[in-house]
Amino acid sequence: MFTNPLRTLWARGDVPINGWLTIPNTWTAEIMASSGYDAVTIDMQHGYMDYEMTFAMLQAIGNTSAVPLVRVWWNDPALIMRVLDAGALGVICPLVNSRAEAAAFVGACRYPPQGFRSYAPMRAGLCYGEDYFQSANNQIVTFAMIETVQGLANVEDIAATPDLDGLYIGPADLSIALGLPPATEPSDPKFFEAVDRILAAAKAHDKVVCLHARTPEYAQQMLSKGFRFLTVGNDTNLLSSAAKAITAALKPQ
Repeated sequence: MFTNPLRTLWARGDVPINGWLTIPNTWTAEIMASSGYDAVTIDMQHGYMDYEMTFAMLQAIGNTSAVPLVRVWWNDPALIMRVLDAGALGVICPLVNSRAEAAAFVGACRYPPQGFRSYAPMRAGLCYGEDYFQSANNQIVTFAMIETVQGLANVEDIAATPDLDGLYIGPADLSIALGLPPATEPSDPKFFEAVDRILAAAKAHDKVVCLHARTPEYAQQMLSKGFRFLTVGNDTNLLSSAAKAITAALKPQ
């Protein structure tokens, strides 16, 4: 019976570190997944990959020990089922605004009777074994993103959704929802009031909360608040920062 390594890490009290993939390329995906991250997420919402490239990137990540996750572009059951069949071990769903939407998302990730996922795990079955069907409902991880006015207003109900594993904070969109400028590492007290509410809702229902951060320093500051999952490092930003550092060091100012 296969086990999702993220569940093992959470069970022993560790905080997994997640990398973020926006570049539609198997080589960069494999590099990121080989860099020590516990998980890497293929971002279909704001990254530039279609389903075929996502499938290929899942294959590349499969050469590493990182857990493959996908952020889908919408709460679309057909897409959610396809990325799971392709081998994703977790799905992050954006813009979840209500318990009904969260339940629909989770339902697409679970086989009956827990959900309504259709059975055809061709690559997932190849990767995770003949007992994939028996294990999948307990091993696939599900994260609902809280990043809108409605989502924040309903966060307690969303957190109570059965079989939902966690809440994911998208800082830029949540900042905009709060009337603040978009920021990947916000410092405004109004933002942290919302964060505290999300963390409290998650704690009441034993859910994991993930924060999307840009730098390790910011992520370290957030650890003490109770986050149990951290996304740090985006392939596009890492490549851009490293290239700019080289040119800045070698070109006259």
